[in-house]
Amino acid sequence: MSKLPGLRLAAALCLITTAVNLQAPYYDALAAHDGFGATATGVAFACYVLGILPVLLLGGGLPERFGRRALIAVALGLCLAATLLTLIAPGVITLGLARLLMGIASALTAASAPGYMRALMPAGDGRRATAWVTASTSLGFGLGAALTSLCLLREPSLTPPSLWGYLLAASLALAGLWRLRDDSPVTSGAVRIRLPAYPPGAATFGAAILLAWATVGLVIALLPGVLERHALSAWSGFATLGICSGGVLFQPLARRLAPATSVRLGLAILPLTYALIAWGALEGQLLAVLLGTLGASSACYGFLYLGGLSGVLETAGDRPDRASAGFFLLAYLGFSVPVVVTGGLMERLGQAGALTAFGVTLFGACLLVATRLWRQQQRAGLATRDPA
Repeated sequence: MSKLPGLRLAAALCLITTAVNLQAPYYDALAAHDGFGATATGVAFACYVLGILPVLLLGGGLPERFGRRALIAVALGLCLAATLLTLIAPGVITLGLARLLMGIASALTAASAPGYMRALMPAGDGRRATAWVTASTSLGFGLGAALTSLCLLREPSLTPPSLWGYLLAASLALAGLWRLRDDSPVTSGAVRIRLPAYPPGAATFGAAILLAWATVGLVIALLPGVLERHALSAWSGFATLGICSGGVLFQPLARRLAPATSVRLGLAILPLTYALIAWGALEGQLLAVLLGTLGASSACYGFLYLGGLSGVLETAGDRPDRASAGFFLLAYLGFSVPVVVTGGLMERLGQAGALTAFGVTLFGACLLVATRLWRQQQRAGLATRDPA
């Protein structure tokens, strides 16, 4: 079977996630433009999860009703609308509305993309399909922020040219979607409520990705404000590129590991690399920040993302859409909610105190999840040796 259908879908997924962080490097400028601080930035950032939750909680039956290709097309259309909105009326309130739309788009993608990619790939090639989904979305999450940072380094603006470039690229990807086949069964009845599913062991993988994407959310939404006191905020898009897209470099290794082994390795790396990021940001050491984000990305979008999603889909049986929805529900809760809490702590405890509190919590949580995963592996090993 030709790889071309998978490439077209991967391009669409990449551009959906590219939209999510296009505005990240100038969040603080948008908040300052409207007279707000770190808490408002965190709330606007977290509007993303308000769009995600209803779709992931109640929209698991959407692929059965409308087809997977249609949902990906709607997601791209929402990203186009959100980007256009921030061009027409830049501001922190508009940013919150745009992130709400992008949250809906990401949820539609999470609920349908893994199953769709598996359907486009040769039978029995599930790990490769998962790798295509994780690689394309990881690349997109960092690409938009990096392109915007390049524009801002040339000329500060609330409407950088990267947004116009995105509109063109996403329109081309949307046109290419209509040539994709979609063999998923479609029902003619009303949309059925399909809650996210957590097969045995899946919740532990979900907890791991929650911690990973909490770290990513902090880097994207709050790190620019920390770097601003050292006049380095225009470089924050490259930190976003590092923590989101750097993980693609490690995904080939993650594919060769068992899912549980991959996730445990990611949980060991994450607290250490976060500590380097936080120290570099507070001390104005840009190289430390960039190296730290690249290291963290090996966990967040390499070992934890690919390993966790592979582990969930291996246990999903005939419910891949619902199982992946459950995984991404926890991921996006991590991506948004801790950012609001940490943003509030910054205004009470200061930047150093808030980043330290986050780091201590992250270390303890990673230890707990890794221990639980190890116990699950032990039980599974005993069951295999003694089925009775």
